[in-house]
Amino acid sequence: MAEGNIVNVTEASFEAEVLKSTTPVLVDFWAEWCGPCKMLLPVLNELSTEYSGKVKIAKVDVDKNGMLAGQYGIQSIPALLFFKGGQVVAQVVGVRSKKDLKAQLDQIA
Repeated sequence: MAEGNIVNVTEASFEAEVLKSTTPVLVDFWAEWCGPCKMLLPVLNELSTEYSGKVKIAKVDVDKNGMLAGQYGIQSIPALLFFKGGQVVAQVVGVRSKKDLKAQLDQIA
């Protein structure tokens, strides 16, 4: 379900795409059945274009990657984790406005 510059990440690719990324990464933990997750997608698509080269935006399907969701304590979705240098530096749960997400991204970019 990723579009634009968004990367679909799995348990197999998480380390390479997120933890070892040279740029900060916003990871969206989502599921196909999650209405609020679908509401967030257009915002993430816009941000992936605006922050291209500065911040990577990735999506993790919690139904297909349950171990990752458990590892990061994801209990509600959408859950957005902001990684920098392989570490979680911020976390947001629920739908947020583009303005709010931009403010968060500007702090880590």
